Amino acid sequence: MLFLLQATGKQSSPSGMLSMLLPFILMFVVMYFLILRPQKRKEKERKALLSRIKKNDRVVTAGGVHGLITSVRENEVILRVDDAKDVKIKVDRSAIAAVLEVSHDDTDESYETPKEKESSGKK
Repeated sequence: MLFLLQATGKQSSPSGMLSMLLPFILMFVVMYFLILRPQKRKEKERKALLSRIKKNDRVVTAGGVHGLITSVRENEVILRVDDAKDVKIKVDRSAIAAVLEVSHDDTDESYETPKEKESSGKK
């Protein structure tokens, strides 16, 4: 009798193997739709954002520096961070975290905060 139990225990059916792998397959599918797919979408949007930046866009770097783009190169961007002393810094294009305001023309306007624009418009 013991021999009979051991013989039937060693044989595995394909449906038994599938039922064992099913939780792992479901975990992978859930992980793909909840983690991997949104991450790929965000990376694609970020690359598009970095490819669209141009002169006179107001941006924020990953370090929190606000500035106006004065020059765009292949991998670098020159930011003007202070108009009074004409302070410019060079940052990697990948360091740009967000574009605050997209320029609509190529005129060289001074960098103003929204409050300064409101006060200059009321006068």
